Amino acid sequence: MGTEHSKNEGRSSMVFLRKGPKLPAWEDALLSGKEPKSLLKRGLRYVSLSLIMKGMTSTPDFLWGLPEVQKLNLSRNQLVVIPPSLGKLDRLVVLNLGGNCLKCLPKEIGLLRNLKVLFANMNCLKEVPSELSLCRKLEVLSLSHNCISQLPLSFTDLTSLRKLNLSNNCFVQIPLCIFALRSLDFLHLGSNRLENIAESVQYLVNLQIFIVENNNIRTLPRSLCFITTLELLNVDYNAIQTLPDDLYLLRRLPRIAWNPMDKGLHIAHNPLSRPLPEVVEGGLDVLFNYLREKKEHN
Repeated sequence: MGTEHSKNEGRSSMVFLRKGPKLPAWEDALLSGKEPKSLLKRGLRYVSLSLIMKGMTSTPDFLWGLPEVQKLNLSRNQLVVIPPSLGKLDRLVVLNLGGNCLKCLPKEIGLLRNLKVLFANMNCLKEVPSELSLCRKLEVLSLSHNCISQLPLSFTDLTSLRKLNLSNNCFVQIPLCIFALRSLDFLHLGSNRLENIAESVQYLVNLQIFIVENNNIRTLPRSLCFITTLELLNVDYNAIQTLPDDLYLLRRLPRIAWNPMDKGLHIAHNPLSRPLPEVVEGGLDVLFNYLREKKEHN
């Protein structure tokens, strides 16, 4: 009995002394013995690869051996860095890096000359590499929910950019380079630290949606009224007391809007001076008539 008991005890000790199985590398965990190319999905438009929510803390090495990838989704992982090897994927059209822990983007991102859509939102970025401006085909760029306070002047080269989301960052003023992006039809700068909107905003002649809610803006520039393409202007939650008399020129604004998704003029939660609060309650037509008459009498 005693001898048998000591044998069992010895076996138990051996079990605890043995090393557990080595954790597989990302490549093995993701591939499960398959060829890397087996992860690719060939759709009508793009050859795509989705590695969303895989718990990755680093990118798998096999990724850089798949140059045919055109649409790559690495969002909602725990990536801290994207290596220079990203530049090898020069056929990329859509790249989603959102929801990671990135502190910077590699300068090699400028090698992605076919890139049209880039999501780098919800990271820890403090700056953006000037090389991104080499992606001249870029049409959609989201850098929201980061810690960015300025953009490279070279961004003026992104002449194809149509949609730009810079919300929830640390901008104190709208970067000058933005006013050169004449193709922009969507610009979101909500939840920053903006104190004013420069008169140069008038150069965004194709802008349809302009969101600057939740900032510290005190006045709206007169030049804003000359962007007659505007269909949604959101200045909710600012420090605006007066409105420019020429605001009635924005005839494509359909209404005073309250729902964040609605087109129209969003002007709620501002300390408007009297009689503007009462006038706004009457609707957009009443407000525009008031401003038009006010201008005629001045």
